[in-house]
Amino acid sequence: MTHSLDIAALADSYAQRSPQDILKLAMDSFDNLWLSFSGADDIVVLDMALKINPEVKVFTLDTGRLHPETYRFLEQVREHYGIALEVLSPEHQALQAYVHEKGLFDFFKSGHGECCGIRKIAPLRRKLAGVDAWITGQRRDQSPGTRSHVPVIEQDTSFGTEAHPLVKFNPLANYSSEDVWNYIRMLEIPYNPLHERGFVSIGCEPCTRPVLPNQHEREGRWWWEEAIQKECGLHAGNLIAKSS
Repeated sequence: MTHSLDIAALADSYAQRSPQDILKLAMDSFDNLWLSFSGADDIVVLDMALKINPEVKVFTLDTGRLHPETYRFLEQVREHYGIALEVLSPEHQALQAYVHEKGLFDFFKSGHGECCGIRKIAPLRRKLAGVDAWITGQRRDQSPGTRSHVPVIEQDTSFGTEAHPLVKFNPLANYSSEDVWNYIRMLEIPYNPLHERGFVSIGCEPCTRPVLPNQHEREGRWWWEEAIQKECGLHAGNLIAKSS
């Protein structure tokens, strides 16, 4: 498939198109395309993608610190849809050295950057180095501080390079949490049971907690840190876009 797409023009022309239209564009434009599934409410983009192309390739990051409910949900999704879910794990030696030196809960003192770097960013970087485009479940309403400008299509400058450009599709960018849950309920698709316990944004178990009524969902992530830091690095480009 062609890789000489005018990403800025496509982002503009597809800015108000449906998630399904954006997914179809992604699948029509790239063979080496992967969908990133976290085991949270991005089940919606996975369900949409599989309805368009049941052969879409899907990966997930296993940090080694997910909730038991999330691990069970990942297996439920694999069986429900009959898909091969590629699970990416941290590099063993780097993780072992980090835990040996700093323990299992250093992020409460030093911030989540180093832990996320080893458990999430490095495995994702290895994966995306061999990929031409990827799909995420990011939404603008997930974080007014860092995701409010997320485009539906973008050149991924965080993981792509000049030698190996990478395109990132965010089909749910315009969706609200209400849109997501209307979809889940209407189509009766599986969802992570942690959502029933007040977990809105779901990540690693030590770094995720339920939110109270009228709290924003990202307030349940890395709550001991300043709001501007509430990206693990998977979507680091959001911080750059926000500051520019």
